[in-house]
Amino acid sequence: MFKPEGIYVAMLTSFTGDGRINEKEMRRMVDFQIDRGVDGLFPVSSVGESIHMSREQKVVLMEIVHDQSRGRVPVTPGVGSSHPAESVFLAKRAKEIGCDGIVIAPPYFYPLSQNMIGKYYETIIDAVEIPVIIYNIPLFAQPLGYNLVKHLALRPNVVGMKDSSGSMVDFLHFMDTVRPVKENMNFLTGREEIFLPCLMMGGMGCMTGTSGILPEVMVKIYEAFLKGDYETARKEQFSILSAVRSMFALPFPLGFKIAMEMRGIEMGPPKQPLSNAELSEYETMKDRINKDLDPIINHIKEGTAV
Repeated sequence: MFKPEGIYVAMLTSFTGDGRINEKEMRRMVDFQIDRGVDGLFPVSSVGESIHMSREQKVVLMEIVHDQSRGRVPVTPGVGSSHPAESVFLAKRAKEIGCDGIVIAPPYFYPLSQNMIGKYYETIIDAVEIPVIIYNIPLFAQPLGYNLVKHLALRPNVVGMKDSSGSMVDFLHFMDTVRPVKENMNFLTGREEIFLPCLMMGGMGCMTGTSGILPEVMVKIYEAFLKGDYETARKEQFSILSAVRSMFALPFPLGFKIAMEMRGIEMGPPKQPLSNAELSEYETMKDRINKDLDPIINHIKEGTAV
């Protein structure tokens, strides 16, 4: 059965001026990322503003990314929502389209018990025969407990977990708690800042926005790690930190969209209107992001080390 491993892109979404999915730019983005060596694509993601998409747009985005990937890498779209019926619909569409798996984030907005979150996951997992990646994202939804993840791991089609807590403590405890019941479940970090530390402790990859913006660097970290060249991996890991801080300095995910435009992909206008003060900060931070990314992109173009 498919399992996520290596460099997965949490894909940003390009929109037209009237709010539609920009198919042309999304197809260019798919090719840009695959051509630079990533191992998988995760559309309909948090950084991709799935929360702002209609059901129809989510399905259209799945279709575009799956079609353009042409089987070159696995495609695992997000299907999380605030209630399981919507997630089941999206999961079934993902399977019909031919996607390799799905990513399920916890329900958001209403506070739920761990048991209710568990039932949400079980309802979706049991409704469709497709590999499932559990998604822990405390920044936007209730955090998943270690025992809940252990319980969900017992289901045979649960093949992996994306942990975006940013906590090495949580990452290790998730792995350690699940190991007695499922040794072959893959754990990927959702935070680019701790990619190498997670690999060193047994993680199997990452699923991040920076993997789509600077795929060359993320791939280099991974390949250097696999070769045992930890010094190169360490230098490459440190090389992205300033840029990541800059991207997170704006309301999420505006900074990431600015960075993606620096790689030649048009992202369209912000989905959330900005106040005059925020527009001023946006321009200031755009300059900072450009300044942080410029040397990295130049190193990439020159084929030199950081």
